[in-house]
Amino acid sequence: MGKDPAYKDWEDKELASSLDRFPERKDKFTNHGGEEVPRLAVPESIDEEYLDRSGFPGRYPYTRGVQPTMYRGRLWTMRQYAGFSTASESNLRYRYLLEQGTTGLSIAFDLPTQIGYDSDHKMAEGEVGKVGVAIDSLADMEMLFDQIPLDKVSTSMTINSPAAILLAMYVAVAEKQGVAPDKLKGTIQNDILKEYVARGTYIFPPRPSLRLITDIFKWCTDNTPSFNTISISGYHIREAGSTAAQEVAFTLANGITYVQAALDAGLELDNFARRLSFFFNASSDLLEEVAKFRAARRLWARIMKERFKAKKPSSLMLRFHTQTAGYTLTAQQIDNNIVRVALQALSAVLGGTQSLHTNSRDEALSLPTEESVRTALRTQQVIAHESGVANTVDPLGGSYLIEELTDRIEAHANDLIEKIDSAGGVVSAIEDGFIQRQIENSAYEYQQEIERGERIIVGVNEFQTDEQTKPPLLRVDPDVENDQVKRLKELRERRDMKEVERSLKELSECARGSSNLMPAILDAVRTYATLGEICLVLREVFGEYRG
Repeated sequence: MGKDPAYKDWEDKELASSLDRFPERKDKFTNHGGEEVPRLAVPESIDEEYLDRSGFPGRYPYTRGVQPTMYRGRLWTMRQYAGFSTASESNLRYRYLLEQGTTGLSIAFDLPTQIGYDSDHKMAEGEVGKVGVAIDSLADMEMLFDQIPLDKVSTSMTINSPAAILLAMYVAVAEKQGVAPDKLKGTIQNDILKEYVARGTYIFPPRPSLRLITDIFKWCTDNTPSFNTISISGYHIREAGSTAAQEVAFTLANGITYVQAALDAGLELDNFARRLSFFFNASSDLLEEVAKFRAARRLWARIMKERFKAKKPSSLMLRFHTQTAGYTLTAQQIDNNIVRVALQALSAVLGGTQSLHTNSRDEALSLPTEESVRTALRTQQVIAHESGVANTVDPLGGSYLIEELTDRIEAHANDLIEKIDSAGGVVSAIEDGFIQRQIENSAYEYQQEIERGERIIVGVNEFQTDEQTKPPLLRVDPDVENDQVKRLKELRERRDMKEVERSLKELSECARGSSNLMPAILDAVRTYATLGEICLVLREVFGEYRG
């Protein structure tokens, strides 16, 4: 490899600094024959076009990765999204995953928790513990993380409208463990805009929801500086039927909205921007997905630099978590899902993800069994330790097809963002239905292609078999709801109701004013006020969004 001046400059600056702070995992990265694998492959001669479009990892425009050494320095965080039944049941699953080599937890909450209802509310009937863990109060959160040291793990929570409450519970549990807030690492999803267009677990109207989000930004900047305050999600947009380019466009447009809301609230860009993170879907078109991740990284860097005038390099970096595509899992021939997930996970790694969840083979039918979860985790570990793709940075960079697809996705996404800007921004585009129509049209066309036989789904519209046996499935015990309601009743009987009422009254006054809501929410959580009680106070002040 020739020492082009631009390469030498990167080597002397970003690379040297990175190696000094974070030495690589091994002294040498070699193939089976003992030949050393290059850290980074670049053209012999580096011109301005290359620097503008691809550049170097760890340097603007970050097309090739946000860190100079990427996985040679540290492998991605291997998370397994999990949560079901009660907090005690989910705690056992989390401890099992940690024993199997998971390096980060990812919490799934049940539907009542996601929409701010306690387990004994009429709206929760039949849904308690079904699609995630039921969390009604700090007592449940304490049980969820029993024997799990919160200063040693990174925790991602897929929660949106009540994100501030669940974050407060997490902080309170850490306090009880003797862990200071500034030692906590993880992410809350906290992305309400995509709920209005693709998922539906919203509570409050957009504007008070944005206030909650910016209050979290400010509070976390001051108190939990290592915790990511939002995971701006394209995953659910893709699951709803979008194309790859639409996933990038609508996700980054939401990101623009959050950044502007934070600036309007008086926050300093370079103080909060580095704690923004993103969440993308890894679908089955491997090469398109690799290009999608590279395009998203480059486009976000340009947006932050050119539109918002961010100064710090860390403010320009798009860091993201990836989950393999749930919508591609089939109930037919479920072992085929293992292959699908492996290809999707590979695309995420080739595209430079910072953390990854791999779906289990049986998730089209039920919550995954322990055996299926272990296979999904082993898929990541095989990619990390046997495939060789973690030995070099951006292995597919420079491929004619990958570079063309990267350019194409970026251009298409940028065009959609400009249309959203012209419509008055994301909130207006949601109210007008523009974003929803784009996704619906793409989903309809995709399904038509399958039904016409133009797109083959193995085991579904081609290569079918007559399956006589059914795999073992995980079923949530129907008594879970009764047990959870009983524990909630006991909590209400033993807590200090005067303290609960005081904290809820103060929260209501805070919500009617303009001060940061996080301290009042944290105070209420510490008194064992329930999720539903806190959300009811906010519902009374903010109202509910009906769509």
